[in-house]
Amino acid sequence: MTITTPTGRKVTANLSITLDGRYHGPGGPGDFAAFAPYVVTEVARDHMNRMWQGATTALLGRVNAEGFMGYWPSVAENDDADPRDRGYAKWLVGAEKVVLSTTLTEVPWERTRVVNAPAAEVVADLKATGEGDILVNSSASVIKALLAADLVDRLHLLILPEIAGGGQRLFDDGLPATKWTLTHQETGELGEMAMVYDRLR
Repeated sequence: MTITTPTGRKVTANLSITLDGRYHGPGGPGDFAAFAPYVVTEVARDHMNRMWQGATTALLGRVNAEGFMGYWPSVAENDDADPRDRGYAKWLVGAEKVVLSTTLTEVPWERTRVVNAPAAEVVADLKATGEGDILVNSSASVIKALLAADLVDRLHLLILPEIAGGGQRLFDDGLPATKWTLTHQETGELGEMAMVYDRLR
């Protein structure tokens, strides 16, 4: 039996949610109508710029990986893009990417590996090796699994001033009781709130 010692790597998760805690609308996983006005605001872009600082690994679910890698590489090359968007895009392209999937057999992106294993096991392995933090950006299924295992160290939330009335919630019943401290708070002109919470351990 091999005993691994954690390296001090932290797990950071980021998600946008409505006032009723939904990360998509009642129309299903592709329903982001309530989110569109808020995710390109100054506060949202600054929020995104903060979340990847210090991270060296992107942990993604398959759906997000396919969407992200179909979009962000072109932003990284676009001189006209917002500098904060380009910053994240360049980070994502250059970072180690770990994609959780039971169906992908080939890796179409550079510096990427596919892992067919529970998120908690993958994070435990990542925390035992390497340097820099591990960022889970908008992959709700991965974030939920890590919250259930109490493996999230920092939570970036963009809270939108709308009630979706339907759709999946981030915080399901049955999560372990945990305590968090608010380390950053910013409110935008549309009423969106960027919040950063650190897990108290």
